[in-house]
Amino acid sequence: MEETLLSIIIPNINSKVIHKPSPIYPIQQKNDDVLYFDGCSKGNPGPSGIGAVLYKNNNEHWSDSRYIGNKRTNNEAEYCALIMGLEEAINCNIKNLSVCGDSLLVINQVNGIYKVKHVNLIPLYAKVMELTKHFKYIEFTHVYRNENKRADKLSNIALELSNMEIYENLVKDTNPNDNKTVKQSFLPNINAKY
Repeated sequence: MEETLLSIIIPNINSKVIHKPSPIYPIQQKNDDVLYFDGCSKGNPGPSGIGAVLYKNNNEHWSDSRYIGNKRTNNEAEYCALIMGLEEAINCNIKNLSVCGDSLLVINQVNGIYKVKHVNLIPLYAKVMELTKHFKYIEFTHVYRNENKRADKLSNIALELSNMEIYENLVKDTNPNDNKTVKQSFLPNINAKY
């Protein structure tokens, strides 16, 4: 028997619409733009990667994977992946967006079902809430891992490639006479204004 995802539309104070899980109404994905995101951490906390994919009319429009560091939790990675995807959707001037992720914790937190209690997640959650203000309509839906394969693969690729020098962002030290390089990883700028 095939399972069907269900949700109910609840308006919030910013006149956006967010999906909350419910056994009553089927999901009505009216948006042409859909974001899938995923984060992974080996060791939890440990080395972590993120992946996100934007689809337009069921065709992949954009995707990215990034290594985010050696001491991140899986939940931090999930939030970083969501932030990366939302920032790209804003850059693409998308105004109506369906967001799908396999982290029940993150989806329920952004939908207001769960409280955000962990000190490391509070600023990431706040950043997501700030980014949602850029959309006329946004919905967050939990999907199972098998429905999030592309984003999952991207997050794992970032983690696998993190040890390879060609993948990491290498920048020259500020001293032009010094040939040292500094390895940088992606962490969202939670203070950035859009």
